[in-house]
Amino acid sequence: MEYAYAAAILNELDQEINEENLKSVLQAAGADVSESRVKALVAALEDVDIDERIAGAAPAMGPGAEPAGSIEGEPESEPPDVEAADETMPQPADEDAEPAEDEDTDLGGLFGDGEEEG
Repeated sequence: MEYAYAAAILNELDQEINEENLKSVLQAAGADVSESRVKALVAALEDVDIDERIAGAAPAMGPGAEPAGSIEGEPESEPPDVEAADETMPQPADEDAEPAEDEDTDLGGLFGDGEEEG
């Protein structure tokens, strides 16, 4: 990650992102420098406009930032109708009610008739 940060620092300071500059930033930060990683990063960033990539990146939510969809001037969506949702939801059964006659509440046959076979 420190290699990407070094490249970002160089870009911010309008310095060329080359092997020598990357190594200098990394060494100044106390990082162990890998020649192959430096070369790979320089090659990968050769045709990349970093400022354009940063501008196109999604902004991070920081203090005071508004969540997406709450752009000033846009009407907010209506809250859901909770009462209508309650009417469509299945209601719990009345605990005091007698079970219907067609319901089989005897579970004795579920695990056999209760008699052991020998």
